[in-house]
Amino acid sequence: MSFTVAIIGRPNVGKSTLFNRLVGKRLAIVHDLPGVTRDRREGRASLLGFDFTVIDTAGFEDHGGDSVEARMRRQTDLAVSEADVALLLIDSRAGVTPLDRHFADHLRRLPTPVILVANKCEGKAGSPGLYESYGLGMGEPVPVSAEHGEGMYELFEALRPFAEKAGALVDDDEADEFADPADANAEDDPARPLTMVIVGRPNVGKSTLGNQLLGRDRLLTGPEAGLTRDAIAVEWLHRGRPVKLVDTAGLRKKAQISDAIEKMSVSNTIESIRRAEVVVLVMDAAAILDKQDLTIARLVVEEGRALVIAINKWDMVDDPQTAMKRLRDRLETSLPQAKGVATVTLSALTGKGVERLMDAVLETWDVWNRRVPTAQLNRWLEEMIERHPPPALPGGRRYKIRYMTQAKARPPTFALFATKPDELPESYVRYLINGLREAFRMPGVPIRLYVRGGKNPYADKDA
Repeated sequence: MSFTVAIIGRPNVGKSTLFNRLVGKRLAIVHDLPGVTRDRREGRASLLGFDFTVIDTAGFEDHGGDSVEARMRRQTDLAVSEADVALLLIDSRAGVTPLDRHFADHLRRLPTPVILVANKCEGKAGSPGLYESYGLGMGEPVPVSAEHGEGMYELFEALRPFAEKAGALVDDDEADEFADPADANAEDDPARPLTMVIVGRPNVGKSTLGNQLLGRDRLLTGPEAGLTRDAIAVEWLHRGRPVKLVDTAGLRKKAQISDAIEKMSVSNTIESIRRAEVVVLVMDAAAILDKQDLTIARLVVEEGRALVIAINKWDMVDDPQTAMKRLRDRLETSLPQAKGVATVTLSALTGKGVERLMDAVLETWDVWNRRVPTAQLNRWLEEMIERHPPPALPGGRRYKIRYMTQAKARPPTFALFATKPDELPESYVRYLINGLREAFRMPGVPIRLYVRGGKNPYADKDA
């Protein structure tokens, strides 16, 4: 049974540091500047063998209306309402502030149980704030140091009664009895989610598209550029299929980035691309495939990820046919390494065309995973060589290509065995790649072809 814990508190008390500690990775951006976290981020946490879902939230601030802070506050309130228990974090070195008191009063009126956690309790500097926190009327505080990993056993003991009541915590003997040995091979589990990462320039509608796909306001949106800072992962089912959607911060030109937090956001986005299976590149219909879009697309292809292009705000285009022709011409000349990439026009705001996007994502994922039997591959290779033999070597000697096999999928990667591998012209390699793409229906995904010499290690293997 799943058990969910939300980490809440005013800005800069160490919520993201505790989140990273519990998930065992540096997933959330941590910085001394208050208000770095804006969206709520979920992760799988483990604490002394107890596995649960943990939610990192934006700092609690008392704002109304439709300001960024008010929208952040609504996302935090949603996280609390969805959690089995909330951890109210205070900074014991700063002591209890009026904002801490205000939100303690607010949380006391909600049905979600709250555990008071006093962070930064390492050494003696946090003792006064720890004792002062008793006055919040939230019960006995749990002293921890998220940065140094202190107090984790005490935090586990505080969570234990809530987990046991929810049926989410079993003793060690029961845990061993019901353990699934297949968990060790989770990476090979066909039921694991397809990882789909949404990328693009700032303010092109990435988070709005994410909310439209999820069918709820899960991601923080607004007209302000750069709202998303962390890479936010959300799992959901699309027609019964598990998908992990990752919303990322906008990628601007490198020369325009000077802010330290934006640099960390960009690093987070690039790391998400490297972990992706399918990357959806969102573009604004008013500025289709500008230089930065091409830079992002090339990065995705270089990393070997499957690429799908989503043109947002298509309902605002005056001449759709001309705009689409311009896009296809630009792709043909500027992104030949992903020839035939799937392109979907849509409106993230109204939802028009969004369903077609998921169809394109799943079709592209299938192509990215495609394998070609070795016998079929070599029959094709013979035809390609007969149609257009490789150029002769110096001295008029014939260049001999022996054999081809698919080394792996994700992306489709092929090994070509030949004499003098270093002397096969790049133009001939491109000829073979284009032929592979056409013959075996592999549009839009990166195809890698490595020319090797020597004895073929695959010759005695049955494909």
